[in-house]
Amino acid sequence: TVAALKLTGIPVYREGNFFSLPSGNWSVVEACSGLRYLVASLTLGLLYAYLSYRSLWRRALFTALSVAVPILANGLRAYMIVMIGHLSEMRLATGIDHYSYGWVFFGVVMLLLFWIGSFWREEDRGAEGRAARRPPYAGPVPLGRVGVAAIAVLAVAGMWPAHAAWLEARSDTRPVRLEVPQPKGWAAATEPLSGWTPHFLHPRAQFNRVYVKDGTRVGLFVGYYRNQRQGAELIHSRNVIVSTTDKVWGAVGQGVRRVSGGGRAIDAVETRLRSPRGRLLVWHWYRVDGRYTASPYMAKLLEAKSRFLGRGDDGAVIVVYAPYDEDPAGAAAAMGDFAGAVAPALERMLEHVRRG
Repeated sequence: TVAALKLTGIPVYREGNFFSLPSGNWSVVEACSGLRYLVASLTLGLLYAYLSYRSLWRRALFTALSVAVPILANGLRAYMIVMIGHLSEMRLATGIDHYSYGWVFFGVVMLLLFWIGSFWREEDRGAEGRAARRPPYAGPVPLGRVGVAAIAVLAVAGMWPAHAAWLEARSDTRPVRLEVPQPKGWAAATEPLSGWTPHFLHPRAQFNRVYVKDGTRVGLFVGYYRNQRQGAELIHSRNVIVSTTDKVWGAVGQGVRRVSGGGRAIDAVETRLRSPRGRLLVWHWYRVDGRYTASPYMAKLLEAKSRFLGRGDDGAVIVVYAPYDEDPAGAAAAMGDFAGAVAPALERMLEHVRRG
């Protein structure tokens, strides 16, 4: 979108998912990613390809188009919405019409996609063609094979509910009590660092503390999950460093940072936040089944493995954050020093809670 605006001759300043035009400010959120476009287009494309073509290559080609076209169309949609807002001095395409324009445009795009696909549509060759493709009749399936297959299906289908009931009976009902660690060389601060808090919903226990050393302040947030359920789980699409609905804070960049602490190296997700109140550098990672990871996918797999083996589903998110002005290098150095100091106590505390 920014590249298209520059080609149009409109000056743009971009910082992460935020960009500013002379007429106003814009931000790119999850709804702008076009995932709904892609899912809807792929579903309709698969149905159209199945009903319209017989040859595999034609079906594959149209399916590929139903993936590529909405991605390109979504970029064009975002550009058009920004242009409508810019040319109308931010009176249009900034409210509910922002979404209505997008879905109308999606309908036009799908209509064009089907129109293009109609040019190589295959006609049905009738009953003779279908009969020629039908394999010869091989006779009835022996009753013994049917019985064995039915027993196998019932055994597999009944095994998982039984295992789920066994896991449920082994659920850990102990309360979770987190002890706030005291890293060597760092003192607890009495004033909050900022008005920001990580957006992790419904943990069984949590704490958010600020520490100070030589005038430098660093925050530590820990959220602990146990007996997870829908809406109260460690890995969830709504559990993020900053919500897209946050009116104050927004993410302007993200990457991966190697953090050293307690004699080990841990990968952490590094996020830069900005607001009218200032800027924050944030690191976060997960601890599941005694292992650390920055990947939510790996954390979910570790959680499933631990639960399947009867070891429970305990997991925690660790967040370290610090303010910075222009260059985050100073904040990163302070956070690295703090992470190294707090890691041993934090590891002992989390392992003690997990094992009880």
